[in-house]
Amino acid sequence: MQALARTREILGDLIAFPTVSSESNQDLIAYAAGLLEDCGARVDITASPCGRKANLFATLGPEEDGGILLSGHSDVVPVTDQNWSSDPFALVEREGRLYGRGSCDMKGFIAATLAMAPLYAQQVNRRPVHFAYTYDEEVGCFGAQHLAEDLKARGLTPGLAIIGEPTEMRVIEGHKGCYEYSTHFHGLEGHGSAPDLGVNAVEFAARYVAKLLQLKTSLRGLAPAGSRFEPPWTTVNVGAMHGGVAHNVIASKAQVDWEMRPVQASDAEFVKSALRQLIDGELLPQMRQIHPEAEITVETIGEVAGLIPTEENEARRIVSELTGANGADLVAFGTEAGIFQALGMDVVVCGPGSIAQAHKADEYLALDQLGQCLGMLQRLGGHL
Repeated sequence: MQALARTREILGDLIAFPTVSSESNQDLIAYAAGLLEDCGARVDITASPCGRKANLFATLGPEEDGGILLSGHSDVVPVTDQNWSSDPFALVEREGRLYGRGSCDMKGFIAATLAMAPLYAQQVNRRPVHFAYTYDEEVGCFGAQHLAEDLKARGLTPGLAIIGEPTEMRVIEGHKGCYEYSTHFHGLEGHGSAPDLGVNAVEFAARYVAKLLQLKTSLRGLAPAGSRFEPPWTTVNVGAMHGGVAHNVIASKAQVDWEMRPVQASDAEFVKSALRQLIDGELLPQMRQIHPEAEITVETIGEVAGLIPTEENEARRIVSELTGANGADLVAFGTEAGIFQALGMDVVVCGPGSIAQAHKADEYLALDQLGQCLGMLQRLGGHL
């Protein structure tokens, strides 16, 4: 009960930092650093390229490979136009639930790890425990990618990682990747009565979308045998299309916002290769026959690697033992887990709360979920 009360106190402090992805997270990082330093952790804070945000990486125990990494993102989604029953940046407890932006996604897990740090400081021996709190997960996992580069430069690879996204404390061993793009078309405006004298960016964008829809169908036939994902194949979604100014004006600009969620890296390359061939071999040459300065550019919003289930996974084995889980599942939402897996770690996603509450008004974390998370983390101390 003492650990739960302390975790609740820390969670209230974390929620009070309005770390929406468009804003700085540095005050939260400084707060977490202070708690970790108080129990003897070595803390490294690395600023983002813009200088307004930061990652935290801290270690208890020896600086060597093979440690246990506990990771969470510090940013939250906006509350704009959401109808909250209370201040989203002030923790409120009602009927066994802790309400506040980020309570389950994912400051609850971060609070639990900070509450456990003094205990780990007493238990750690030959196997280090690491804490990683990142920026900008909600807008592309940019902080985790930055942290991965830092760990490479240091030559440090923890043995396993637990990503505390809200899974209702289920052990998750896989999820699809999430690749997001905006494709921009720059043509030549003109009068609608003479369409051959201009380059209609909307028309070329429409042909691009038609290719995406064709690829969407083709990907169904490329699903790996025995795929456990739902659906089992790589998906493509066209989220938005913008362009043009009036009925009688040839559109000089257009934009297509789209995403794909690969179940395997080869699918992503299949899609990107097909689109490059369409642009370079067909669309752009036709546009430049009329307007040599016509252009098509593909802007990468984010490419977040999937978490690939593996036959051997120490993180899955240990967390299953700690939680009593009989198996591991897959989820549809993306996390930072694939970034850490790519470094050579065994990774699972397991944390308190439900993804069904994330990103909504009156986001909450049930107290019993937080208690289960603390139980898992307390038992994890035996592996240090």
